[in-house]
Amino acid sequence: MSNFRQRLINRERLVGTMVTLRDPAVAEILVEIGFDWLFIDGEHGPLETGELLGILQAVAGRVGCVVRIPQVDEGAIKTVLDLGADGIIVPQVNSAEQAAQVVQYARYAPVGSRGVGLARAHGYGLKFQEYVESANENVAVIVQAEHIDAVNKIESILEVPGIDGIQLGPYDLSASMGKMGQVDDPEVVAAIKRVTDACNAVNMPLGMFGVSADPVAASIADGYTLLCGSVDALLLIGAAKKMEQALRETK
Repeated sequence: MSNFRQRLINRERLVGTMVTLRDPAVAEILVEIGFDWLFIDGEHGPLETGELLGILQAVAGRVGCVVRIPQVDEGAIKTVLDLGADGIIVPQVNSAEQAAQVVQYARYAPVGSRGVGLARAHGYGLKFQEYVESANENVAVIVQAEHIDAVNKIESILEVPGIDGIQLGPYDLSASMGKMGQVDDPEVVAAIKRVTDACNAVNMPLGMFGVSADPVAASIADGYTLLCGSVDALLLIGAAKKMEQALRETK
């Protein structure tokens, strides 16, 4: 297993992008580019369990592979961790109680209540003991602050033992405030600042996503270290469009 969790906790700058396309070759190409981690989206994208497995088989162990699940759900957390993900990102965690549930589901006893099985993470049984003895130390648990309820309870969320990072969701946050997409609105900016300041005060790693590099780069000065720029499909669109225009406009 990679050292992603330790690098996250140390607040190293980790540069990644989001994977939404099903073909494992896409993830392989992104790894070759040199990203530190991949944000594999099992929430909004079309990726099902078998497709997540294929991606992890192709690239896990070479970079940190973190899967976003659809919601706070014991089965979803167990499934992606048993597939061999280096961590999970859990959306819409809006209270300390929800955050504590996530930790329980993601950690083996005695820290948590993660179910025990034989799967890819355990070497299909060949590395069972090795994995279960180290998983609590190696699996990263990241929760998203992407709702005004999470902002209002961020201090209590940060008190939950076992949370390794907070991933900010500025677009969903703005929507929850009735300001869809208005991430520069003063009230949205103030909400983001509250989360940022609270996390920095307790040295909690912070993650930022943006559809382009600029907003993500701007967050670095505020202490964000888990950086996710753009999406595989958008990167493909951008490069293809640039090439198409260049050839079409050449005289």
